[in-house]
Amino acid sequence: MSASDGLPPQHQHHQPGSETEMRPKPDHRPRYPGSGRLAGKVAVISGGDSGIGRSTAVLFAREGAQLAFLYKDEDDDAAETVRLVEAEGGEVLAMAGDIGERATAERLVAETVERFGKIDVLVNNAAEQHAVGDFADISDAQLHRTYATNVFGTFYLTQAALPHLRRGAAIVCTTSVTAFKGQDLLMDYATTKGALLAFVRALSGNLASKGIRVNGVAPGPIWTPLIPASFPADTVAEFGQNTPLGRPGQPNEVAPAMLFLACEDSSYMTGQVLHPNGGTLVGG
Repeated sequence: MSASDGLPPQHQHHQPGSETEMRPKPDHRPRYPGSGRLAGKVAVISGGDSGIGRSTAVLFAREGAQLAFLYKDEDDDAAETVRLVEAEGGEVLAMAGDIGERATAERLVAETVERFGKIDVLVNNAAEQHAVGDFADISDAQLHRTYATNVFGTFYLTQAALPHLRRGAAIVCTTSVTAFKGQDLLMDYATTKGALLAFVRALSGNLASKGIRVNGVAPGPIWTPLIPASFPADTVAEFGQNTPLGRPGQPNEVAPAMLFLACEDSSYMTGQVLHPNGGTLVGG
């Protein structure tokens, strides 16, 4: 997708959206041959059925990992991710459930350990967002739902996985450019992503002595199902054009940052955040 390309107007009426309904389809394909950077590792990914989660799962499989991923209820998307991972030679466990419920996180971890015997990498990626123009119109139900998915789910899954993580393990959290610069239509979402930024910084210090690294990735506007599921069709048509690069990013432009933080290439990094955001300057 070049800077001159626009997106066709489109909208989906359900969260977190379906990749099978998007036009054009996001690009999840890894760009380079694998080099075994996750050989023998087991990775767990929340929200692994589509978007950034799918691209991360496929790339991890190419690099030798066995995968378990959680998805909400997008069965067609999940089946396609399973197919793509298996095409890379990976073994994969896909599980449906609500990440905002502790029992779901515990079941995912239990089934992963039963299937693969361990967990080496945890990617907290599942999220939802709801565009609301007037702050006063954010309902209790929406606020609770967004925090349950984005924040509570990260706590639940990390707490469930932690007893199985050993020295050398890596935790990667998907925060967002909105944690650094805000987003006036996604006020509750932006605050959850700010919470995840603080989570990365706090947990990294807590786990450093155990040799477990905790880092984050803060994507900018990425073409995933969340976008048509969150915004009106005319807004989707202009999505990402206000970045310095003039276009939205693709999931396969974020997944390499996930891989870097998950593997030994980043062995001297913890408590840090990478910014695949199209050139938006943050923190300066």
